[in-house]
Amino acid sequence: MALAASASSANSSQPGDYASVRKAVAALLPQPGYDDDSAGPIFVRLAWHASGTYDKETNTGGSNGAGMRYECEGGDPANAGLEHARLFLEPVKAAHPWITYADLWTLAGCVALEEMGGPKVAWKPGRTDFVDDSKCPPRGRLPDGAQAADHLRFIFYRMGFNDQEIVALSGAHALGRCHADRSGFEGPWTISPTRFSTQYFKMLTKFKWDKKTWEGPVQYKNEDLGEELMMLPTDLALIEDPAFRKWVDLYAADRDKFFEDFAAVFGKLIELGVDRSERYESAPPMSQEAGEQKEAEAMAKM
Repeated sequence: MALAASASSANSSQPGDYASVRKAVAALLPQPGYDDDSAGPIFVRLAWHASGTYDKETNTGGSNGAGMRYECEGGDPANAGLEHARLFLEPVKAAHPWITYADLWTLAGCVALEEMGGPKVAWKPGRTDFVDDSKCPPRGRLPDGAQAADHLRFIFYRMGFNDQEIVALSGAHALGRCHADRSGFEGPWTISPTRFSTQYFKMLTKFKWDKKTWEGPVQYKNEDLGEELMMLPTDLALIEDPAFRKWVDLYAADRDKFFEDFAAVFGKLIELGVDRSERYESAPPMSQEAGEQKEAEAMAKM
């Protein structure tokens, strides 16, 4: 698995130079021979899983800590395969050693989304890395694709999300694919797994999904477009549950609404568990340019 030369040879930057980090991450996205020749989908998954362990009742987990550096979190079966994403990003960390892993992983997900045609997601730094594994969240907080609607609500309500936000976040399945040697499931959800779009919702609503006959876990297939695409039980739960289904139908029909809602909920996701009470004042989202200037000013004072 070759790392992109442009990223590994990136020049070191000054603390707070997030524009350089963004460029370095973008340069890493082409990965010939890996999945669909792109690291983009797995960067999104890394940011997602690094953040999705949050528990609002105990205020534990979330995007602080970069706990996947330790076996207690990195070895969680739900995180299988994410070592590839972390390895891809090591040249960026080496060239910009001042950025925390927790900030790098979440920023990489945002950069990947935008580079793959998705919306801009508000991002700001300030996450810290655990000095050891004592604060890693317990396993079992991430979604299990073999489950149904009640499981989705249990997992996402714990983080503080509602039904609309659950469906919007599920739209990330427009990207990437499953691997039998990681999750047990196999195949892509869409015909363009490196392009962020409403295709996932359109597939759910317009095609018939039949149970796949194979030796793996229960999943569903459709071959109407000339190749086998797949859906998980949690995906079909979105069209079987009326409260979820209304959002699926909306996002399938309205790209702008989906992009707007996804940017908002993904931005909320990567902020879970981050305490900004001391270092940041509450403020509305800024433009990317203004945000980068603010980030640089904030980091220079630390």
